[in-house]
Amino acid sequence: MPHYRFEIRQTGGQVASGVMVATNMTEASEMLRRQGGHILALAPAAAPRKSGGGASVMQFRVGGNPTLKDVLNFTNQLGVMIKAGISLRAAIEGIAEQTSKPKFKEMLDQVRRDLEGGKQLSDSLARFPKTFSPLYLNMVRASEMSGSFGKMLDRIADYLTQQSETRSMVRSAMIYPIIIAVMAVTTTVFLLTYVLPKFVTIFEGKEAALPAPTKLLLGMSGFMIEYWWLLLMLIGASIWGFLLLIRTVGGRTWWDGVKLRIPIFKRMCRALYISRSLHTMGVLVNAGVPMLDVISITAQISGNVHYRNLWMLVFSSVKQGKKISAPLLRSNYLPRSVVQMIASGEESGRLGEVLDDVSTFYSKELRTVIKNVTAMIEPLMIVIMGLVVGFIAMSIVLPIFKLSSLVK
Repeated sequence: MPHYRFEIRQTGGQVASGVMVATNMTEASEMLRRQGGHILALAPAAAPRKSGGGASVMQFRVGGNPTLKDVLNFTNQLGVMIKAGISLRAAIEGIAEQTSKPKFKEMLDQVRRDLEGGKQLSDSLARFPKTFSPLYLNMVRASEMSGSFGKMLDRIADYLTQQSETRSMVRSAMIYPIIIAVMAVTTTVFLLTYVLPKFVTIFEGKEAALPAPTKLLLGMSGFMIEYWWLLLMLIGASIWGFLLLIRTVGGRTWWDGVKLRIPIFKRMCRALYISRSLHTMGVLVNAGVPMLDVISITAQISGNVHYRNLWMLVFSSVKQGKKISAPLLRSNYLPRSVVQMIASGEESGRLGEVLDDVSTFYSKELRTVIKNVTAMIEPLMIVIMGLVVGFIAMSIVLPIFKLSSLVK
């Protein structure tokens, strides 16, 4: 069973510490409470080393910046420990001791020191904006004002879990077409640089009788064999140029617009941006975050320049005392039915519930769209690969038949 290191202040004022065995953190805290006193610290501990033939377990620390999964694990652990009655400082100290990433451990140690110095948790977490997003910080800040820290951590964990699942689904949908594309390119390069050159000797001196497709492929084959280094440089320069382009304001605006117009992927992208935006708004509104902060954070995490601009228009409108739905009605980025539901939620005072319902619907819609896109891409990529390979095979076989007929 798991072992837990504890430190309690007994009713007489004495401080006692040691290691106990319990099924989980909650059971350990309840056992300590039954003994009386106040829990100062409670954290998982390594099991005592047994003498004899037992093997010791070695832990290797791995470097790297904290990921979304690290933040999610931290949030879940912190929520469990806070509900178990452990002080915030002790909880963060215990989590820091167990983390496997030195950088994340340093962050948590700094957070603990800040708490000991009298700082609020949200102010301390704000030191690390690359790890803890504005949404995370505002929800923690709202819980500090309302006193519902444990419940808020559950909400944050649920939000991070859904965002992680959505990101995983989108990545999974893109893996298959990428694999097929790589196979198609690899097959084409193999045929042009290895198979086709073996037929060059057959076609020598008969170039005038060759069909146009064969001449084109022979030219491409010769260029790839002779100037392969130049081709690699051109491909690398194109990728580098594209990455530089989308880092500019104009380039990012163009590329985000392209993603909303690509025939197969545009529905998936729209569902992703709408689901992400409305889910974020719903979580923040229900957490009691001020509306202007809600809209500003939604704009930051929307993931697309055009949706970010839309939410900034909403921000300006609300700042002037207008309703959220007013600028949304003039936009094509949200379906009219969604805007009407948002307007209804504003009127009835149930905006948070409406946003939750709409975001749940679009989360299901996103899963359906991803399945449909994957199902469409699979035969499409196979057809494209078959056309490429068929064209190369036809370009090789046709001149052989033509030359054999001339010989006859």
